[in-house]
Amino acid sequence: MRSLAIGATGMIAQQLNVETISNNIANATTTGFKKQRAEFQDLLYQNFRRSGSTSSDAGTIVPTGVQVGAGVRVAAVARVLEQGNLTVTDNKLDVAVNGSGYFQVQLPSGDTAYTRAGNFKLSPEGIIVTADGYPVQPAITIPAEAVDVAINASGEVMVKLDGQVAQQNVGQLQLATFANAAGLEAVGDNLFLQTGASGEAVNGNPGAPGFGRVVQGALETSNVNIVQEITTLISAQRAYEMNSKVIKTTDEMMQQASQLR
Repeated sequence: MRSLAIGATGMIAQQLNVETISNNIANATTTGFKKQRAEFQDLLYQNFRRSGSTSSDAGTIVPTGVQVGAGVRVAAVARVLEQGNLTVTDNKLDVAVNGSGYFQVQLPSGDTAYTRAGNFKLSPEGIIVTADGYPVQPAITIPAEAVDVAINASGEVMVKLDGQVAQQNVGQLQLATFANAAGLEAVGDNLFLQTGASGEAVNGNPGAPGFGRVVQGALETSNVNIVQEITTLISAQRAYEMNSKVIKTTDEMMQQASQLR
């Protein structure tokens, strides 16, 4: 019976749905995390009576026909890119993006990765780096004699040196945007890589047209809504149970049929 296979596809789909939801909940406090959403498609249909076909010599048309579906499959696990809330930390090297754009990070391989997590630190050489020590691009070095660091909304990094009154510009933060940011590949550690689906990176200064502004002393929180995720989790659990009930019912029907004499 087809219902066995159909119910199995439903259970597999809801299992992935629950895994996606659990990953969202696990990252509810991850800086700059963007939640994901499982999306589904129905499978092929078998036509027992095709709609629109003629049903008599007089040319009458079958209005609806008979189609039986084959179940469901996962079409995509899409990333939801809506802005997360900004939380104030008062840390001079914490920088949040308010709007579109990703910070650029140089990986040990030489490739460029992208992140929304602006919880930056200083390397032993005074270079602004991520929590894993990857340099932020373009590279910016804070002098050892700096007593204060200021980053304005346009990404200019200004420092006040010991014994000086005027601030000194030591670098410029840049952001990267993509035609399809949802197509970026997540590689963990709050990092994304460019793909053929995302399109080429477009670099620019914060505050320029099409780019968000940066906020010093703040971090972007995860955009996961816990209440919404729990509600979705309950729906996924019920859908899984109903699909398992389909398989159980089909098994009982086959058992009854096998007992006919």
